[in-house]
Amino acid sequence: MVASEVRALFSVASRPEVVSLAGGMPYVTALPLDVVGELVADLIAKRGPVALQYGSGQGDPHLREQICDVMRMEGIEANPDDVVVTVGSQQALDLITRIFIDPGDVVLAEGPSYVGALGTFSAYQARVIHVAMDSEGIVPESLAQTIYALKSAGNRIKFLYTIPTFQNPAGVTLSVARRQQVLEICQRADVLIVEDNPYGMLGFDGDPMRTLRADNADGIVYLGSFSKTLAPGFRVGWALAPHAIREKLVLAMESAVLSHSSFTQLAVGQYLATQPWREQIKSFRELYRERRDTMLASLEALMPDGVTWTRPGGGFFVWATLPEGLDSKALLPRAVAERVAFVPGTGFFADGGGARHMRLSYCYPEPERIREGVRRLAGVIGQELRVRDTFGAGSPAERAGIDTPGPDLA
Repeated sequence: MVASEVRALFSVASRPEVVSLAGGMPYVTALPLDVVGELVADLIAKRGPVALQYGSGQGDPHLREQICDVMRMEGIEANPDDVVVTVGSQQALDLITRIFIDPGDVVLAEGPSYVGALGTFSAYQARVIHVAMDSEGIVPESLAQTIYALKSAGNRIKFLYTIPTFQNPAGVTLSVARRQQVLEICQRADVLIVEDNPYGMLGFDGDPMRTLRADNADGIVYLGSFSKTLAPGFRVGWALAPHAIREKLVLAMESAVLSHSSFTQLAVGQYLATQPWREQIKSFRELYRERRDTMLASLEALMPDGVTWTRPGGGFFVWATLPEGLDSKALLPRAVAERVAFVPGTGFFADGGGARHMRLSYCYPEPERIREGVRRLAGVIGQELRVRDTFGAGSPAERAGIDTPGPDLA
């Protein structure tokens, strides 16, 4: 486990005068907090002895049925017996890695990939091999070539980890045509897919996209979470897995925590049963769409020539690329000094790559704060470009390990 080199900077970045475009925190203030408070009070009053007691290692049976109803919106037909409730989807990642990985085994992942997953894979001594990605997600030819090369060299590939919809950190979505190609490549190569889908409900155009798991029940472990569509403080996620994997997940879950919180599970179940949660998700989508639009318009108006960025159709993040000669990690202290923060791209690569990239989050700041943050960041980048043009580009420092931000930034 490798400590973060940037975490100390973010203790400064959390000050109110700093515009943080770093954190991936949902805007929970948009929830009807008074209603949630009444719901929790009612739960304790009526079901306190159950809510405050130990629970099942697999999760509350009724909540697992409700989770199947939620997944049906994305094309998944599942049996509640194959659902394992976890402490956020992050714990599901940890359990899957614990079950499958021996030191030296290979995990395939998009480049860039979710920093929390990379930290977990590293902790279990997996070798993370990145697969090329572009504006339409994983490049199927790169995936096929990577699998062939690794297997030819005698490597054990345990699974492909992917966030195909509104990816963290890049914000891109795997196209419909490529989804079928990725499924076919992994089926032929007998490679399990771990599909992480925390943002799938938060698309800005039309209905939720059909998941990979909707088209393959046997070769995919699907991870879901209520952190982005309800609140991360409940810490309720889940894994939907083929039967044999599900049994091992339950055993690993019981070994890790014995049982997770009955209280939070029943609170989420009560919310789903009594509140118009689909309408609340629509409200979140509209709120995040406005902030996405604000960020894209601000980048277009203010960023110097040579800076490029993705245009997400949902989720929380924009992935920006700096001009040649600029290093996002070296830029961060100067940005914080100008009262704006972002996450450097190096944290999203296991191989030390990503120096020219940065993740910009639009989910939490108000629109006017987003505009001001982009203005400050554009000024810092412009200054760095002038220094580069005067003195030439420096060489990025050697990097090793996973530079992992804290949970409020992941």
